[in-house]
Amino acid sequence: MRWCVSDIHGYYGLFCRLLDKIGFGEGDTLYVLGDFLDKGPEPIRLAKMLLSMPEVRCIKGNHEYDFAREYRFRMQNEGGRVETIAKMRARFPDGEKLTEEIAEAIAALPLWLEESDFIGVHAGLPVRAGRVLPPEEAEPSFLVNDRNFKEPNVLPASDKCVIYGHTPVRYLTGRDEILFYPRPGIAHPREIGDCIKVHIDTGTYLGGVLGCICLDDCRTCYVRGAGIIVG
Repeated sequence: MRWCVSDIHGYYGLFCRLLDKIGFGEGDTLYVLGDFLDKGPEPIRLAKMLLSMPEVRCIKGNHEYDFAREYRFRMQNEGGRVETIAKMRARFPDGEKLTEEIAEAIAALPLWLEESDFIGVHAGLPVRAGRVLPPEEAEPSFLVNDRNFKEPNVLPASDKCVIYGHTPVRYLTGRDEILFYPRPGIAHPREIGDCIKVHIDTGTYLGGVLGCICLDDCRTCYVRGAGIIVG
């Protein structure tokens, strides 16, 4: 099965429980749409896990994008590897786990990904002159920071569903639940292609809810604190 999650924000334990709940295992693929760094207690432990799993595909969110820019700047201008890694470690509560290998892997992550039935991007796609731009035409910073794509009236004209996070869904609906935008005539999506877009940031660092979606049948799964909610 194919699963997708975003904005884990360093909550390593919560993420592990989510993997257990969905029964993630051999033959499965997980797409992580950025912002696994910052805010939570174990962002580097989480990064190390994600980057070591061949069945996981990650892209940058704004937090990884900012990390990469700072890391590259320091490597080029402030004395080299040892000094740079020491300074980057100070950004995180578990920064002692950060290695040059992890830093390089984060910096090398792409800004978006595309499969046969969906486009995955952290913040969505930018809108220019009323047109939703495809990711290859967008400025990199907009792919990780744009705040307009989340609006309900912004609907890309694409055969592929756009999946995104960045802004917690609660700011639109008041609920920490994945938000579907089905195509006309479809009341209950049964596969990801049934949707125009899907907003998957369930506000992990705000309400403690981490959600993911199965791309093959549009099932959702949520974990919260010590409990688990399934929808």
